[in-house]
Amino acid sequence: MTTTQSTRTNGFTLLGISGRPLAAVLLGWFFVIFDGYDLIVYGTVQTRLIELWGITDGQAGTIGSTAFIGMALGAIVVGRLSDAIGRKKAIILSVLILSVFTTLCALAPNPWVFGALRFLAGLGLGGLVPSVNVMVSELVPHERMAAWSTVMMSGVPLGGSIAAILAQYIVPSSEYWGWRAMFLVALIALVVGLPLALKVFPNDAEMRALNGRPARVITTAPEATASSVSSDRPTTEVQPKFSTLFSAKYRVITFWFTAATFVTLFTWYGLGTWLPRLMQTEGYDFGAALRFTLALNLGAVLGSVITAWAGDKFGPIRAGIVAALLAGCALMLLLTYPPVWAVYVILIFAGVGTHGTQILIIAAVTQSYPNLMRGTALGWAMGVGRIGAVIAPQLAGLLLQWGLGARSNFLLFAAMALISFSCLLIINAILSKRQRSVA
Repeated sequence: MTTTQSTRTNGFTLLGISGRPLAAVLLGWFFVIFDGYDLIVYGTVQTRLIELWGITDGQAGTIGSTAFIGMALGAIVVGRLSDAIGRKKAIILSVLILSVFTTLCALAPNPWVFGALRFLAGLGLGGLVPSVNVMVSELVPHERMAAWSTVMMSGVPLGGSIAAILAQYIVPSSEYWGWRAMFLVALIALVVGLPLALKVFPNDAEMRALNGRPARVITTAPEATASSVSSDRPTTEVQPKFSTLFSAKYRVITFWFTAATFVTLFTWYGLGTWLPRLMQTEGYDFGAALRFTLALNLGAVLGSVITAWAGDKFGPIRAGIVAALLAGCALMLLLTYPPVWAVYVILIFAGVGTHGTQILIIAAVTQSYPNLMRGTALGWAMGVGRIGAVIAPQLAGLLLQWGLGARSNFLLFAAMALISFSCLLIINAILSKRQRSVA
């Protein structure tokens, strides 16, 4: 029996892994839950902050965008760092930044300080998910990667669901501490999660040992290649340059993955930031608006399970095509003045499709590039793609401020989901052509 087989079959096994790799993956999922919580928490307190600080919808949108600006930068920088310094250090750095500055948001005296702290927290937000996903891709069997990617990313809407549930009780509980307490939850990741990460997460050498592979030495020297050493000694692998993403072999697929991520994140984070406020402008009270947000996030959790199966069976790109189409059609239905029960159903389907599309894109990216490019490729796609997440809150707020109403936002988000559907169709055609040429 090989080391890999022994590592993944001794003791309790879940989706092909056991022991320390399983513990590391589950702890990564725990951190992703906090990532999801932090993404939604602003939307749950947004109306309260508008009332408290007397800001406009446009200004509220700007504040919402600051976290996503930080996320875009964090995804690119930490994605590159994860290839250079290792997954463990990159994840721990991301969690530290996220938890510290989110906690400090509770003490913000005005919207400008609050926005600055959200930007800094966003740096950790942007680096966390790509780093965790790359670590997972190196700890789990390749054939289970689509399943594990969707399981990991289920933590995002699960965290959002927790935020929506807690906000119903915490925000109205105190005029001063209600909204502030929502940000103090980040202390759990700092106090509980980080000490566990230091012990459980393997460094790069340990990660390769757990997988039964020789230790690697990463170098940028062009003459150092894996073939220059024997297979039973530490291998020397070339660290690809960042520009490799835009080489003839990868530039087209890099562009379309980035475009698909842009429009998908525009839809998901636009909804996550503004849905409670949008539903309140439609005449629903605060509690009902949060329950609609909960429906969206629970749909995304359900979608994680469905896409885990679909990604394994049909491949992440083909499953993503269906998910994006589902999201676009569901959001279009919000324009038809549906009854309350139908709104819940529609938002569940929107959650399944929108979030499902993104986690399948992540799985596809990790399968489409060499090992030493995965962190960089995923960081680029998520980083540039998050520009969509930056624009969405600002544009949604302006549409409300201009008097165009909630339905203009629903139409915008539906259009973006359908553009994602088109991008994934193109990616599927490119990859299919590449496979035929290799065969």
